[in-house]
Amino acid sequence: MHILIIGGAGMVGAKLAQRLVRDGQLGGRAISALTLQDVVVPGYPSGAGFPVVTLQGDLSVTGEAERLMASRPDVIFHLAAIVSGEAEADFDKGYRINLDGTRYLFDAIRAVGDGYRPRVVFTSSIAVFGAPFPDAIPDDFFTTPLTSYGTQKAIGELLLSDYSRRGIFDGIAIRLPTICVRPGKPNKAASGFFSNIIREPLAGLEAVLPVSEAVRHWHASPRSAVGFLVHAATIDLAIVGPRRAVTMPGLSVTVGEQIEALRKIAGERVVSRIRREPDETITRIVSGWSENFDASRARSLGFTSEATFEEIIRVHIDDELGGHFVA
Repeated sequence: MHILIIGGAGMVGAKLAQRLVRDGQLGGRAISALTLQDVVVPGYPSGAGFPVVTLQGDLSVTGEAERLMASRPDVIFHLAAIVSGEAEADFDKGYRINLDGTRYLFDAIRAVGDGYRPRVVFTSSIAVFGAPFPDAIPDDFFTTPLTSYGTQKAIGELLLSDYSRRGIFDGIAIRLPTICVRPGKPNKAASGFFSNIIREPLAGLEAVLPVSEAVRHWHASPRSAVGFLVHAATIDLAIVGPRRAVTMPGLSVTVGEQIEALRKIAGERVVSRIRREPDETITRIVSGWSENFDASRARSLGFTSEATFEEIIRVHIDDELGGHFVA
């Protein structure tokens, strides 16, 4: 089985690649080759027992999608996107990367023909939904996004469903919660502070909180995100049915509850490294986001995630900090 990860240099893509290398198989089928592609050269996962190719390229550039399809990968993970804050700030870039690149990929798959029908796993987002919201948003709630990023992801979901209906590929879109705690340095996502206020204090650094502690949001760990992708690549899509976009499980907590979980695990000194500094732009963007979901459909399909925010923090400490933090 040949697997392609588009967006393989990103945090989730790199963790997915390492998981695939560790397992050596996907859905009971041995992995024969792995290709990682991104706008920067992806890192090479250690310990691979099969060939790994790393490619630099921009999916939104004419010809790049065709180059990737030349080897006819069996499973395609489409993770490439620019994040919410950047897509909102740069209208043209957001649509070029998040929409045009996706369309080019889908059409390149179609152009192969000759019975080629790969599994496509597309990372969508809970940003496809827009206010006003019910207390818990079901899978089939209206997709009326209030950001350009959410609009781009919603269009991608529709394209994936239509191309799957027509037998061009076998696709599933997974609407990811905000992934927390993200390792590494802050990115341009408007949601970045959710991770920053946990990651930086645990590393002995100061973090800025730009919103009220009353802000509530939907979270899952990077470990869960990789699990979602692996399960989406192997699930029987006949069970999923024609509604190919599925909201992933997560945990709904307020920023205050995040901070309290950090206090329970790491103590007051670590929490004191969080500095309140309101940001009107981020507050405005976040105010249009959904807060809680009914993910019973995803759970019935076998997707799982953390049950408490303390568990999410401990995943970060174990996976990224070697089990230790700066007290």
